[in-house]
Amino acid sequence: MKYVVDSIGGPAGGDAWQAAVTEAYFPLDTEYRNRREFSGTLETFSLGLVSVSKMRCDAVSYRRHRRHFLNERDASLLITIPEMSEVNFSQGSRTVNCSPGGFLVERGDAPYEFWHGKPNALWVLKVPSSSVRARIGSAERLSALSFDATQGVAALFLDTVRTTIGHLDEITEVAREMMGRHILEMLCLSIVSDDRVLDSSISSIRAGHLHRAEQYIRDNLKNSGLGPQAVADACGISLRYLQVLFQDSNQSINGFIRDARLELCAEELMSVTNISSVAEIAYRWGFADQSQFCKHYRTRFGCAPTDTRREAANRAGRASISRQRH
Repeated sequence: MKYVVDSIGGPAGGDAWQAAVTEAYFPLDTEYRNRREFSGTLETFSLGLVSVSKMRCDAVSYRRHRRHFLNERDASLLITIPEMSEVNFSQGSRTVNCSPGGFLVERGDAPYEFWHGKPNALWVLKVPSSSVRARIGSAERLSALSFDATQGVAALFLDTVRTTIGHLDEITEVAREMMGRHILEMLCLSIVSDDRVLDSSISSIRAGHLHRAEQYIRDNLKNSGLGPQAVADACGISLRYLQVLFQDSNQSINGFIRDARLELCAEELMSVTNISSVAEIAYRWGFADQSQFCKHYRTRFGCAPTDTRREAANRAGRASISRQRH
């Protein structure tokens, strides 16, 4: 479940490091004070949906340009946890720094620059944007946000990452995947408690109502009877007001429910340890008609549910071969 890039140094130090981080995360450019003498170590660990990396390296700058992700189908977030010294990040109109005791959110589907001017040790999580969106809404509003993780759920989230990796060799593939989901859930809990993730395009009161409605929907997706009136009743607002809230955010209530269900179905189909049939997965997440589910799935993702399952199996096979090489 891991590979090691150890003691990068010498004539090709920076080139070898760029190849390593590209394999671990995605394509990007790197800059160094001295490319020839750069050194670092990188380990990656697979936890199903989530991959975790532990790196220690000299000062470095990473740049993600538009050309790097033009042909990428699956967007990802990187969650960076500095251990030794401050890191800096710039994306869009935001520039932020993050010190040990916190974590930083980076969108992989938009240009950015990330750098640290001193040798550093980092934990880095790579998570699918779709998995975060299915739990707490759009990932776009999370770009370049730094979170305090010295207490509460966020502190527990960081401790869980470290503890899980420490015991990884002792647990099964199924347990690793379950821990990945647990870490993902804790990450989302840490993020959603911060008021900055509310939709800032509408008033704070409306944003609060919309956030509660969306979260009620996410918490009840397995209920096949979930609909606009049930959401309005649960949130103590009128159906008309609920419809206006969703219209203000350029979506319909039924469309939001359907897409949230599809995201979680896709997540299960990507799991190589999930042996449920496509029909069982669809029914579990509130779809009453398998043919309609397949139609909506193809419209949403551009492929059939069985294609997603097949690609996940192929990707797992390639990853296994890669780990054996390392």
